[in-house]
Amino acid sequence: MSRALSGAGGGPANGRPVGAGRLGQAAPRTAALPAWAVSDPYAAALRTGRGPLFLRRADGWLLPLDVERWCARADPVDLEVLDRCEGAVLDVGCGPGRLVAELAARGRIVLGIDVSEAAVARTLRLGGRSLRRSVFDPLPGEGRWDTVLLMDGNVGIGGDPRALLARVAALLAPGGLLIAETAEADVDERAEVQVVDVTDARTAGSPFPWARIGSAALLRHAGAAGWRAAAQWTSGGRRFVALRSDRDARSSADPPNRTAVISSQRARKPSADCPATDS
Repeated sequence: MSRALSGAGGGPANGRPVGAGRLGQAAPRTAALPAWAVSDPYAAALRTGRGPLFLRRADGWLLPLDVERWCARADPVDLEVLDRCEGAVLDVGCGPGRLVAELAARGRIVLGIDVSEAAVARTLRLGGRSLRRSVFDPLPGEGRWDTVLLMDGNVGIGGDPRALLARVAALLAPGGLLIAETAEADVDERAEVQVVDVTDARTAGSPFPWARIGSAALLRHAGAAGWRAAAQWTSGGRRFVALRSDRDARSSADPPNRTAVISSQRARKPSADCPATDS
């Protein structure tokens, strides 16, 4: 990814999963991953393109994950978002890769990252470039991306919006653009959740931290972290916020290097345990 209860390339912000977790050259450390990213229900759903999957809170509240939409082609609302993207694009929590594939088809420089092996594999099959990585791990082109996407509720990755905003600021070039899809309700919640297949009570992952963030809450967190609001809109019942990084270009000794971003995305033969383009 990369829905409702923020949760890899898909994630939940309006009811869809999101990408987060830890990874590196080897298989990610399970203890640091969102449980849904390594659970059989999530991987199986991405392979088949079908649910039903839900995020379940400890109190039993269920949030549906929009697996079918994530696994389909980019819809008109997605396309509106992609039209706003600038320069080289990093899709955090790219999920099954619909946005990465669409941008690649447009000839754009784009890379998706996700902690789910199934998500990365599907993105690669669609012709997109993807790495099995957490947003908090070392990434290609740090400080040189023009746009970062946090779609499908991925703004909830890790359950700490301010920590995520700080990390995204470090990934963007000075003045870069963050586009985040927020929750439909005006909420600012943290919760332990797990991915479940309600048709089989045995298929549930371990609890992991997630956040559910509405537009107003995101703008509050962003303002406190030194971001500037660039736009706010609703389309197709989904809500979005665009933010500008206020990191001063003079604070970086090296100018943005687009060549480095491009070369870092060259397709390489996937390894046996990590089927992804690597840096």
